[in-house]
Amino acid sequence: MLIKPMNAALGAEVTGIDLARINVQEFRALYDAWLEHCVLIVRQQSLTEASLVDFSRRLGELELPPGSESRVTGDGGASLPEIWTISNVKVDGEAIGALGNLEADWHSDMSYRSDPPAASVLYARIIPSSGANTCFANMYTALNEMPVNLKRRIAPLHVRHDSAYTSVGTLRADARAIDDIAEVRGAVHPTIQQHPETRQKALFIGRRLNACFVELETDDSEQLLDEVWQHCSDRRFVYEHVWQLGDLLVWDNRCTLHRRDAFDDNERRIMWRTQIKTTNAT
Repeated sequence: MLIKPMNAALGAEVTGIDLARINVQEFRALYDAWLEHCVLIVRQQSLTEASLVDFSRRLGELELPPGSESRVTGDGGASLPEIWTISNVKVDGEAIGALGNLEADWHSDMSYRSDPPAASVLYARIIPSSGANTCFANMYTALNEMPVNLKRRIAPLHVRHDSAYTSVGTLRADARAIDDIAEVRGAVHPTIQQHPETRQKALFIGRRLNACFVELETDDSEQLLDEVWQHCSDRRFVYEHVWQLGDLLVWDNRCTLHRRDAFDDNERRIMWRTQIKTTNAT
């Protein structure tokens, strides 16, 4: 097994390992590298649904992802409830997965909950010939390199995270459209949080759409959030992943943001995702 840091603000590439047969020492090395680099890119995997779930469970306690109770299987759609299919493929006119082919905005997974998942795992089963690159931003570094005056302004503040819309901007099935930020429903989190394992501080801002600083008036909140987002999404904090078939990515939801490029809907993309509620170390 070789773990090689990416030439970017975060991320490490892992080669020479089969995650379906990983031993205790190899897993410990992977886990430590993940905490250090925030994102692991494990190449050339050939996993079944069961082996993906088994590996994910070694990271921590799994939870059922969105849409696990109503799913279309077949043609690559996963059948195990622990796996969420991310895909634009349809069977008899019904999507086998979520998020389609649209661009996904910067976000952290399920930050609108009071207990967002600690981590996510995404495994590439079928990928388009181009597009659908996934970018990750390092929220440790974004905070550390934030201008002092801006950091001082946001340090005591809390962000309300909107629960109505998905990362591709579509309204969730059980939500109503938001016309006024004052109507936003979702969890409130401190803008700066300490990672429970590394003990480092990181920004935790979820996504821009319908976010608000609860301590500020709307206009002041909007202006300050624009400043924060302009800073934290700067390219110097970002790693852009160009997918290869068989890639498996693990990212730390507590200290990263991520987004996805759109791709041609005439091409097929099938990804399997699991999410870790809490890690075994915590």
